[in-house]
Amino acid sequence: MSRNDNSSGKKFSGRQGGGPKKKSMARGNAPVKKDTAPKSAPKGAAKTGPKPEGIRLNKYISNSGACSRRDADIYIAAGNVTVNDKIVTEMGYRVKPTEEVKFDGRRVVPEMPEYILLNKPKGFFTTGSLEKGSRTVMDLIANATRAKVVPVGKLDRQATGLLLFTNDGALEKQLGKPKNGIRQIYHLELSKPISFEELKRIEDGVTLEDGKVKVQEVSYIDNRPKNELGIETNSIKPHVIQRLFKSLGFEVEKLDRVTFGGLTKKDLPRGNYRTLTKQEIINIKML
Repeated sequence: MSRNDNSSGKKFSGRQGGGPKKKSMARGNAPVKKDTAPKSAPKGAAKTGPKPEGIRLNKYISNSGACSRRDADIYIAAGNVTVNDKIVTEMGYRVKPTEEVKFDGRRVVPEMPEYILLNKPKGFFTTGSLEKGSRTVMDLIANATRAKVVPVGKLDRQATGLLLFTNDGALEKQLGKPKNGIRQIYHLELSKPISFEELKRIEDGVTLEDGKVKVQEVSYIDNRPKNELGIETNSIKPHVIQRLFKSLGFEVEKLDRVTFGGLTKKDLPRGNYRTLTKQEIINIKML
């Protein structure tokens, strides 16, 4: 996607031997005593002892997708975790492969972290629906993994574009409440043309009922009608784009998320999914 920002002039695109004489015992002449005590290993040297068996309990729980490692410490201390049906409150406890761990009475098993990116088509709910015959995004990635992944954030039923799935509980929480938001770029179509003055008003900031919406850029799409826009925001407030334009008297008829936290739709057709690369995983964890 490319777009011109008339207000800024920018274009937008959609990882260190003794003699008879006795020697004096004065300073410097005292016999040197051999140090028989074992010397400690140099600082930074690798330990050669056997590695502790098992995995730390908080990491075990976090790897299961139940919650983050930090939250797991809280639950462990509160007595909500059992190992072989015995409450364990020891933070450094290491779980052996043969042991059974339960979190709030439910057995948990660590999974390998999975990260899947979907280019969502319209007509699919992000979460479950009571509508008869309704379809969800989970149907689209049913063959992607056996892990219990969940979508990060939401997209409306008729919205399209990027949606990330993971079973990494820590990352899901991190992206759910980021300190500085997540960079997102949308391509949208409004019910009617919008003026340049109104675009400037949006860039200056529009206050909704849950606070001011942060918009980095908004502009017309190159060579398209004045009701088609590109907008960049870090806000993760629900339905933020729709509510933003509705407050100004516009309805969003089409909404497509083309960028999410540095991830793009490149080589990902609508309705398809792919796993993130190692570098993409590193990048998104640094957000």
